[in-house]
Amino acid sequence: MTDTTPWRPASGPPAGAGPARVPGRAGPPSPAGPHGSTGPRPPTAAGTPAPSGYPDGPGARAERGVRVAARAARRGLPEGPGPGGDDPAAAARGTSPGGSPAPAPLGRFLAKAAAVTAGLTAAGAVFGLFRDQTIAHLFGAGHDSDAFLIAWTVPEMASTLLIEDAMALLMVPAFSQALARRAATRAGLTRKEARAQDPVRMLVGASLPRLTLFLAAVASVLVVAAPLVVAVLAPGLPDPALAVECTRMTALTVLSFGIAGYFSAALRAHRSFVPPAAIYVSYNVGIIGTMIALHAVWGVRAAAAGVAVGGMLMALVQLPAFIRNVGFGPPRAEGAPRSQRDRDRPTLIAFGLIAPVIFFAVFRQSQVLVERFLAASLPPGAISHLNYAQKVAQMPMVLSLMICTVTFPVVAQAMAGGEREKARRRVEQDLALASLAVLMGSALVIGYAPQIIQVLFERGAFTHRDTLATADVMRVYALGLLGHCLVGALSRPFFSTARPTWFPALAMGAGLLVNIVAGAFAVRWWGTYGIAGANAAGISTTAVLLLTGLGSRIVAIQVRRVALSIGRLSVAAVGACGTGWIAGPMIPDPLLSTALGCLLVPAMFGACGMAIRALEITALPAQIAQMTQRFRNAR
Repeated sequence: MTDTTPWRPASGPPAGAGPARVPGRAGPPSPAGPHGSTGPRPPTAAGTPAPSGYPDGPGARAERGVRVAARAARRGLPEGPGPGGDDPAAAARGTSPGGSPAPAPLGRFLAKAAAVTAGLTAAGAVFGLFRDQTIAHLFGAGHDSDAFLIAWTVPEMASTLLIEDAMALLMVPAFSQALARRAATRAGLTRKEARAQDPVRMLVGASLPRLTLFLAAVASVLVVAAPLVVAVLAPGLPDPALAVECTRMTALTVLSFGIAGYFSAALRAHRSFVPPAAIYVSYNVGIIGTMIALHAVWGVRAAAAGVAVGGMLMALVQLPAFIRNVGFGPPRAEGAPRSQRDRDRPTLIAFGLIAPVIFFAVFRQSQVLVERFLAASLPPGAISHLNYAQKVAQMPMVLSLMICTVTFPVVAQAMAGGEREKARRRVEQDLALASLAVLMGSALVIGYAPQIIQVLFERGAFTHRDTLATADVMRVYALGLLGHCLVGALSRPFFSTARPTWFPALAMGAGLLVNIVAGAFAVRWWGTYGIAGANAAGISTTAVLLLTGLGSRIVAIQVRRVALSIGRLSVAAVGACGTGWIAGPMIPDPLLSTALGCLLVPAMFGACGMAIRALEITALPAQIAQMTQRFRNAR
């Protein structure tokens, strides 16, 4: 279960010109690159030595700018000469030479970014919920909805590859590296020279046009080969014609998702989180609006057309911020030395660099392909029950991974600067917070599954029988939510080093193999429950491998302590889940029962955690107070 289409979530002035303030940027730009401790540090301004006897000449200013930029990169401050321009004393005071305040510290910025991202993620989740409610109301759980969901497999795969996993894991470090080079080399250059030799614009000019042409070609092939795609995805589908028509429309998302994912990665590297967090709001609005407008004429095809419209909106909602913060660069740096042009060209095109990320993302999303392949031969509605259960169950996972999405550039920055201890603390803290959130959400999902599904979907063409079948499947799915959360959190540090490692892809491949083998056997006896159980077993296998492999390969996290921490949280989740399972049916009204469960389950989770002295729960009130204070100061 790895559907990640949730409900979810200019070069600065020359050195010496004062603070480097980029219009529209919510916080300090990310100066980090993707290098590990053995990777190159931000380069010096080679070729601009200070002339002897001229201590304040252009060469001296350039070298001083490089040193200030390197210090800023290590401290998480904005790139360029720093808040004090060329005045180190002003920089140390946190003010500019004129006394204006410096940008907010990194902790405050992250608190504010997390709050804004959480709000937009929640909004996307609400619109995604309304989207799936509309699909269930209009088309129920039958042949038409199954045909649409087969076609929806294409954008689900594209979302994982081009927005959430592969594109982000490749391009966030690439743009961070380009930002670091910009900070280190622009000192002493005129505005025109800095613009012509800007590594960020050179990266965009060399990668975006090629990416667009490639994705357009892939989308065209999928449109033509739609019958073959449907035959591969669902060989047991009785009447594939409707699924083929829907697939031809959803195939267009390969291009729109790719551009949207590129924009998101660039903006996150620039620490602009609002437009990327808003993409799923626009995506779901496009689907809902198109379905409502056209379902009477096109039937379920309107939902497929809505997916194509929503994909275009995902790119358009980020375009203004991309132009303002990043810009479109020339295909090559005119006037720059050939050695610099070769260095600043994106080396991501090399297969050896992108292959580990691509294979990891493909293996992860292939779990959805396995589910629908196995469910295609089951009675009509099986694919729909799996899909609705998956959408609801994944909500705690998506919200918990929001933490890691915001802090990923910080981990990449720490790895680039060789600050392994800082990266270790950040990763351990992310694992604790994400596990706490997903386990508490899992307890609620399992304990109140029938009530939740009844409130969300039981209307129109979605019957009470569909409610019971979906709720049972969702309870099995929820057993793997912790594994999905850990895989999302643990994979990011692996891909923040100079060269992506193959270990996450191999771990994901092992989990996929468990999923395939277990699913092929379990579906014979348990149907959709066996498919969901195999998914949970496969992703949990991957999570264990990544957790044990991270400490010895990338960041020296204390695996034993992390595992014990997750174990204590799991005990608290079991207690809260059992309470909800018993208390849920006692209240006949499903809406009132679910509302009370949203209070009862967290209360029992906290009480059980306090009883067993789970440090993450006992320290939570102080952490919430600290984050609230940071957010208030950031405002």
